[in-house]
Amino acid sequence: MRTRGQGKARPLTDVAAAVAVVGMFWVWPADGGAWPRVVAAATLAAATAGAMTLRWRAPVAATVTAAVATVLGVVLGACEDPMLATAWCLYPLAVERAARARVLVAAPVGVLAALALVTGVPEGDARESGRRLLIAVAALGGAWLLGVTVGRQVAVAREAERAGVRLQVARDVHDVVGHALGVIVARSGVVLALPDADEREVRETLAEVETHARRALEEIQGLVRTLRGGPAPGLGGLPAVIAATRAAGVDVDARVDGRIDGDARIGDGVGAVAFRIVQEALSNVVRHAPGAACAVDVHEEGGTVVVRIRDTGPRDPRYRDTGSRDTGPRGRGAGAGTAGAGVGLRGMRERARLVGGTVAWGARPDGGFEVEARLPVGGAS
Repeated sequence: MRTRGQGKARPLTDVAAAVAVVGMFWVWPADGGAWPRVVAAATLAAATAGAMTLRWRAPVAATVTAAVATVLGVVLGACEDPMLATAWCLYPLAVERAARARVLVAAPVGVLAALALVTGVPEGDARESGRRLLIAVAALGGAWLLGVTVGRQVAVAREAERAGVRLQVARDVHDVVGHALGVIVARSGVVLALPDADEREVRETLAEVETHARRALEEIQGLVRTLRGGPAPGLGGLPAVIAATRAAGVDVDARVDGRIDGDARIGDGVGAVAFRIVQEALSNVVRHAPGAACAVDVHEEGGTVVVRIRDTGPRDPRYRDTGSRDTGPRGRGAGAGTAGAGVGLRGMRERARLVGGTVAWGARPDGGFEVEARLPVGGAS
């Protein structure tokens, strides 16, 4: 992974390195009158420079080209490079092949050692040859080891990023589909519980089911657009969610500060998290407390967006646990295996943490259940 600034800096760095290596280690043959050798030396120097500047686009070809050009330059007496150009080109190759480094490590080391021996025995005394051999081996080995290390770090970071994306998609799908199916089940259950339901009531219920299913499909399509870079749902989508919850038989008293949705200080991330928390909390009310009265309150308080959802019950006993507060790593969980510690509530906590916020939930002393989230106004967008 690289940033835009790194992408722009790389070509300049490669060009500078190519100029430095060619300028320091490539010279014209001593017999300047032998034009074929001069042309050959200039061609090899240009090939080396080109390989160094193109190392990220074609690392294998660049490494081979730099190595062959260096060896031929030494044979012509026009190059004194101790394989620094080859090491420069080898680094991206090591980064690219880091995942298979255990399989490939023997072959590159053997090839590099052979090349080092060739360039380490030019004209001159044994001391100079030994020094150049040592530099060549150190440069090639260091470039390979450094590239493998960085490549593995990049692979780990990419896998973590992919895992984060998968988790985000799972949370979104759970929230969207869970809310829609909860409303559909609630409405269908009401009609099925009426033994004398007439055709009109059945038709009205089917029409509502169709509406909620279509809305869920639209949200899934919106989720796909979001994954492709589109805008995420925000507080502006709360009226539709609240209306659907009311249609499922829940009496919702909503108090949403309309100024929050248009506040430039509140990033899209905070708005999306607040929306999903309200959506999931209302889905839980529909599933576990059908017919309950529910209050939704979203407002700003001292630089914090407060999202509070309360219901009066009745609630499924499995859902009525001891509650928990999201107090960080030392906070007590809601109880594994209970409905109160379900995927939806864990998703709320994970979402809030992404923007630096917290979530608390638990049974109310006077009955019912409460979810409260506190999200910083300047949270991640």
